[in-house]
Amino acid sequence: MNLPTPTIERLGDAALLLRLGDGIDAQVNAHVHALARHILAARPAWLVDLVPAYATLGVFVDVAAFDAAADPLDAARDWLLARLATSPNTDATAATRTVELHVDYGGDDGPDLDDVAAHAGLSPDEVVRRHAAGEYRVAMLGFAPGFPYLLGLDPALATPRLTTPRESVPAGSVAIGGAQTGLYPQAGPGGWRLIGRTDAVLFDPQHAPPTALQPGDRVRFVARRRTP
Repeated sequence: MNLPTPTIERLGDAALLLRLGDGIDAQVNAHVHALARHILAARPAWLVDLVPAYATLGVFVDVAAFDAAADPLDAARDWLLARLATSPNTDATAATRTVELHVDYGGDDGPDLDDVAAHAGLSPDEVVRRHAAGEYRVAMLGFAPGFPYLLGLDPALATPRLTTPRESVPAGSVAIGGAQTGLYPQAGPGGWRLIGRTDAVLFDPQHAPPTALQPGDRVRFVARRRTP
């Protein structure tokens, strides 16, 4: 897929934003991650961090790394334009690691499973089968530290968020919010539909990196059991 050269916008006084489009599109998101890999392969001295999202890539800049006479963001922008001119579109399908997560579906671990099933017109067992049959890609991390937004949900399972969010969602909860699925890495408030739970540690600030899943990773869910 040939995608247009991203636009580059200033994001404050120490960052740039590469924009490839708007909305949620799996091919655009794959290209965002390809661009991130292409930039990291050269890793300029001024690069602090890259933050991929669905259709954008945040580029954080060490402005002190540039000559005082130059505008740091203009210089970083010029470097990016030159680098991106050599970025192969075919890299958008590069292989990444696959992480398997074991999930207990339904019951106290997934109190909204029956509601998701009713909305889809499916049995709870069929919802579990379809959810666990998919292969997902981590499009981005956000909302809370380590919270992965996953692309690849079966469209039949798309379910609106709760009208009133829960004040507390258990860590490891597997959830559906609209056309997306994701996992809550820590306990906290949330409005997505809870269908299961994994006991995998998804966020540990003492670990490097602190997040178990990284943007671009592929994720598979393994149904360990379903509680009525």
